[in-house]
Amino acid sequence: MLGDTHSLHAAAVVVAAGKGLRSGQPLPKQFASWRGKPVVRHSVEALLASGVAPVIVVIPENAAEVARDALAGIAEDVRFVTGGASRQDSVRAGLEALVGESPAHVLIHDAARPALSGVLIDRLRAALQDHAGAIPVLPVIDSLAYADGSLMGAPAPREALRRVQTPQAFHFQNILTAHRSWEGPTTAGDDAQVAQAAGLAVTLVEGDEALHKLTVASDFHAGAPLVRVGMGYDVHRLAKSEELWLCGVRIEHDLGLAGHSDADVAIHALVDALLGAIGAGDIGSHFPPSDPQWRGASSDRFLEHAASLVAQAGYRIGNVDVTIVCEAPKIGPHRERMRDRLAAILGIARDLVSVKATTTEKLGFTGRGEGVAAQAVASLVTN
Repeated sequence: MLGDTHSLHAAAVVVAAGKGLRSGQPLPKQFASWRGKPVVRHSVEALLASGVAPVIVVIPENAAEVARDALAGIAEDVRFVTGGASRQDSVRAGLEALVGESPAHVLIHDAARPALSGVLIDRLRAALQDHAGAIPVLPVIDSLAYADGSLMGAPAPREALRRVQTPQAFHFQNILTAHRSWEGPTTAGDDAQVAQAAGLAVTLVEGDEALHKLTVASDFHAGAPLVRVGMGYDVHRLAKSEELWLCGVRIEHDLGLAGHSDADVAIHALVDALLGAIGAGDIGSHFPPSDPQWRGASSDRFLEHAASLVAQAGYRIGNVDVTIVCEAPKIGPHRERMRDRLAAILGIARDLVSVKATTTEKLGFTGRGEGVAAQAVASLVTN
């Protein structure tokens, strides 16, 4: 029996020193936003709320400013140290920073696993009552096989395998000594490997499926709405000596639409619908009419850009529905070509595109033939 762990001082090392290059974020993933706040902030707050302090956050070189911004306003029990060339070097730096504190226990956690719960923290600390170390694990659900190049090899025994998570909990002095004396490969796979090499017994506790490691861009949309919807509306005036473009199709008519670009009012409304669905502003913020490079530009480019932003946000287009409001020209004869063109620009199936038309019964500016209006609705679904 090693004592009542919850009455003992526990500190933490949060490893946030990686580059996070695969995540597709504009800054290292540990400082990128996830569910409304920086990734690293989630686990640091969870640790502090469970009475684990201080928390040493190991950061990349020259990242002090972005780290402070990510954890602004949190208690004084958060400190930063610069990491090393490998994860193990970074953990060692964090442990050394705790020497003056001499905590009884330490939890070592990867910042890229933000969904840390107080329940799991308590489970790990309780396990230290009888063991020198404890790690959270999950069963392997899928069938496994060894790979022989590109061919399937022998089956692997999934019953004997576990998925390992963090935080990993240890008696502080034991794991510090183990890291100092590590003589294994250049770097250890995790801290449990270092502990075992030093002869420490490490027990397994139930992990948490929510404690997923953020690795690639799509991980940053886990928990995002399964469906998002946006709407757009646009108007352009009819004028002589202008071409008439609607839904990417040029229509012969005695009047055309006037605007800074080709004034395709239907595409402009659809662009706003897509941008609105992902909260990315409107067409004017991406292609300002004051910018001369967009003078006379094909609106296809605007729609392609909006579709690319949808994909970057982790969504694909569910369907789009465009309504054109005008007295003339008649839209019916061109409807199917419009659907084909929009589908081609967006890279989606034709049956996901609807184009409709209506009049205002001679009322208003469209009824008087002064302009054309369009409204669009777009639905997005997660990839």
